[in-house]
Amino acid sequence: MTDGLTAPLFDLEGFMKRVIIIGCGGAGKSTLARQLGALTGIPVIHLDKLFWKPGWVERTAEEFDPMIQKEMDKDTWIMDGNFNRTMPQRVQRCDTVIYMDFSRMACLLGVLKRVLTTYGTVRPDMGEGCPERIDLDFLKWVWNYNQNKRESNYRLLNEATHAETIVLKNRRSVRRFLRQVEEEFTISKP
Repeated sequence: MTDGLTAPLFDLEGFMKRVIIIGCGGAGKSTLARQLGALTGIPVIHLDKLFWKPGWVERTAEEFDPMIQKEMDKDTWIMDGNFNRTMPQRVQRCDTVIYMDFSRMACLLGVLKRVLTTYGTVRPDMGEGCPERIDLDFLKWVWNYNQNKRESNYRLLNEATHAETIVLKNRRSVRRFLRQVEEEFTISKP
């Protein structure tokens, strides 16, 4: 497991090919996914975009699971989102797990910033017809995320022995990570 950035990100075949990004809401999973996609050219799949139907209507497992499987069957992808029910399949297929293990306050500030800048509009990482909103249940989920999920996320990372695991603890470590990706990706290009 890499805490931050000590190990090279590239192997003999090039850059990581199948990446999942997990962590609390407000940590910046979708933003990191877009930035990694822009740097590497790897397609980005936002699970929220697949999961939510217009009007914030959830897809059933029968609808959602084949959509995820279709994306996972592709050779390369960066997939952001938690969706714990489908996590085992995604972890099994990925070669890299990035866990954004941010503090509660950092995530709450991230949510606040997102709401202030995009309230009422549909973000590019969200399902069509799902404008940005804020609700008490979501804030409670963010507030309790580390208490409820941190231990199981680290267990997941420890069990994903086939995958490179990277833990990012704050926005500074995300910026360092992206600089490293940019440097290594530039060097590895033919």
